[in-house]
This record gives sequence, C-alpha cells and structure tokens, in this order.
Amino acid sequence: MRLQPNPPRMVTIAVAIVLAVVGVAYAWPIDVVVNILDPLTNAGASIGVTMDREFGYLLLLLSPSLLVIGSLLPGI
Repeated sequence: MRLQPNPPRMVTIAVAIVLAVVGVAYAWPIDVVVNILDPLTNAGASIGVTMDREFGYLLLLLSPSLLVIGSLLPGI
C-alpha cells in the first residue's frame, strides 16, 4: 500500500502556525509576545500547565508534526 499525501486543511495550517508562534515566544522569550500571551499563561496555570521554555519547545515540535499528520490522514 502506498501513501498518497494530501494537502492539510486550512484549519490545520492555521493551528500549526499559532502553535509555532506561541512556541517561539516561550522557547526564546520575546517579552512583547509573552506579555500579550499573559491570559493564555494564566489559563494554563489554572489547569496545571506551566508555560516555560520546555513547553515552548514542545509546541515547536507539535507544529510540524501536526502538518505531517494532517497531510497523511484525510480530514485533519
């Protein structure tokens, strides 16, 4: 069986871009963007997620992974 990749949907691309921007903001602390993302940090702290450098790197890893999954699985 041969895989035939499809282009990911626009929603998948938008989510991957948002994950990459937030990941860059936390992996390499950019003060302006981190200040803008304070509500996200507070919301994450309420459920037990700490927004730190490791979380930023995790988001940077998830961004291209989501695009690969979106191109291999139909409907994502």
